[in-house]
Amino acid sequence: MTRMVKTFYVSYGKRWFDATASAAGLLVLSPVLLGVAIAVRLTSEGPVFFRQVRTGQYGRPFRIFKFRTMSEDAAGCRYLITAADDLRITRLGRWLRRTKIDELPQLINVLLGDMSLVGPRPELPGYTNVYAAKYRRVLLAKPGITGPTANEYILEEYLLVGRHDKENFYAAEILPRKLELDLIYCEEIRFFGDIKLIFQTFRKIFELRPGGGLTRIAAER
Repeated sequence: MTRMVKTFYVSYGKRWFDATASAAGLLVLSPVLLGVAIAVRLTSEGPVFFRQVRTGQYGRPFRIFKFRTMSEDAAGCRYLITAADDLRITRLGRWLRRTKIDELPQLINVLLGDMSLVGPRPELPGYTNVYAAKYRRVLLAKPGITGPTANEYILEEYLLVGRHDKENFYAAEILPRKLELDLIYCEEIRFFGDIKLIFQTFRKIFELRPGGGLTRIAAER
């Protein structure tokens, strides 16, 4: 893997921004996080959090935090990816996934240093272990809660609806396109670029509300 250009922001500022923003976010959102945790626990059997091994910076594995959105017996399912119509998703889980609230516990991963607020989305080792050489450059950056691919593929689950070959379709069609976007991001990591991507994420989530533009697009798929 070639080395990423080490600007001051990449070397120092990005981690400072991540640590400060994630700590503040966890503090401010603590009532919301507690309320969602209680709701998850009361509405379906199983743990509050879903934890799964993902590939982090330099290929190091870590466990990602999410609110659990699927039934407890889904943990042993062989499928690695989830479509929007998956029957294993709980009623509360559908709302959490649509609003992206299920992703908020990843602020813990950011505070711990496993992730960044903005970066390539962390993939499963089963996918990253077979990355082509040029795509392995993506692993030089810390994975992010949001980023160019998270914004571009915010309706990814709907692209998988009705497909019997979900994993093959994802690996052959969706993942390469995501990695191309991630490569562009990794070559131009800038503070104001990250801020712009964060605001784009908020805008897209707002559009996912019932009746929003993205919701209509999702229904058409």
